[in-house]
This record gives sequence, C-alpha cells and structure tokens, in this order.
Amino acid sequence: MSSDAEIALSSNSWAFVEAKKLVDRYAKGAPEKGYVLFETGYGPSGLPHIGTFGEVARTSMVRHAFSILSDIPTRLIAFSDDMDGLRKVPDNVPNQELLSANLNKPLTQVPDPFGTHNSFGEHNNARLKAFLDQFGFDYEFRSSTECYKSGEFDESLMLVLKHYDAIINVILPTL
Repeated sequence: MSSDAEIALSSNSWAFVEAKKLVDRYAKGAPEKGYVLFETGYGPSGLPHIGTFGEVARTSMVRHAFSILSDIPTRLIAFSDDMDGLRKVPDNVPNQELLSANLNKPLTQVPDPFGTHNSFGEHNNARLKAFLDQFGFDYEFRSSTECYKSGEFDESLMLVLKHYDAIINVILPTL
C-alpha cells in the first residue's frame, strides 16, 4: 500500500470517509461494468456559477480519494437536466422578453438569448463545459435531451411504467 493510501485510510476528511464507504462496497472488486461511476448533475436554467462548480468539485474530490484507496477504474459523468422547463427568467441574461415568452418550455426548446447556440439549454451546456474544462476536471458530459432522444432511457422508463403502482405507493405518502 502506498504512503498516500495509508494516510488516506486514517483520514477523517469527508471525501475520504465517503470514498472508504465505496471501497467497502466494492471490496470484492469492480462492479460488472468494470468501473465505479460517479455522477453529478445540474439544471442549465441559468449560467454556470460557483454552486455548479462545487457540485463537480465535491464529486471529483470523492472520486480522487477513491482512486487513492482503490485500483478500480472510475468515470465521472456531469449530467445536464436540459429538458427541465424554464420556470423563471434569470436576471443576468439578455433578451428577457424572449425568455419570458418561452417559460415552462424545455430548456433545449427555448431560443438562446445570446444568439450563439440552437437553444438556451445548449448555450448553458457549452458554458458549463468551458467552465469545467478551464479547471481541468476529468468528466464526461451528458445531456438529458440527447439521452431521451437516442432511446438510452427507454428501458428504464418502461421499467418505471411497469412498476408504476408500487412506485406511486412509495411516493404519495411523502408528498
């Protein structure tokens, strides 16, 4: 075991505490897919900000801690919920009236108020990727619009529909 791993095993830092839980979960080896998947997500209804950065930074810290403690490969997906509806017009963007006219539409169907991309969602996704790239994060970007349109979510959606009653019986008491 490397000296870094020995130090990490005795650390009470939250990132190492969380990574140790994953090491315990995968004590018998890598999952069937061959890697541990870390995910973080954001809703691109506004421009990327320090909170968005924090989401990816915290997940990356746990991933890094895990990599010190384990030889199991990892991947990090930064997921954009760009099919989310535009609920309000952000104060810090141009063409407020354009956005106001498109409230409640999926972000990838709202025109880009900056005029640089096909939609407001695409614009904000591009800004997020540039922002994360500037800091050297190692991630794979995924768009919910692309995942839905490609059919990638179809199997899971069919499973949810098949078990709708059981799912709703869990959810309703929490509302």
